Amino acid sequence: QLQASGGGLVQPGGSLRLSCVTSGFTLDAYNIAWFRQAPGKEREGVACITGTGAYTHYAPSLKGRVTISRDRDEKTIYLRMNNLKPEDTAVYYCAATPASMGLGFDLRVYDNWGQGTQVTVSS
Repeated sequence: QLQASGGGLVQPGGSLRLSCVTSGFTLDAYNIAWFRQAPGKEREGVACITGTGAYTHYAPSLKGRVTISRDRDEKTIYLRMNNLKPEDTAVYYCAATPASMGLGFDLRVYDNWGQGTQVTVSS
């Protein structure tokens, strides 16, 4: 299971840290990704990390403003977002795929999804 949390209302320029608590599987054997979906738009990848935490991959448009990290002991994946903009408003989801599938944002390979957490960037 994946449990996402940490969303909320934040002003433009602010920061948030989202959490994805994992359970029921060995984190080292899975890659975890954050996706987001804004109203009326397709779900898009934000960042992903290998289960070991050794490698990360970011959406080019967000690189530099987001950081994905992993706490092995807590079995939690974090997404730190800085300098938030209104266009970052979306529901953010974490998802897992077996490590053998590689790092990326192909929705078809992610078969385990969290429930999503709403991020709203507005003044």
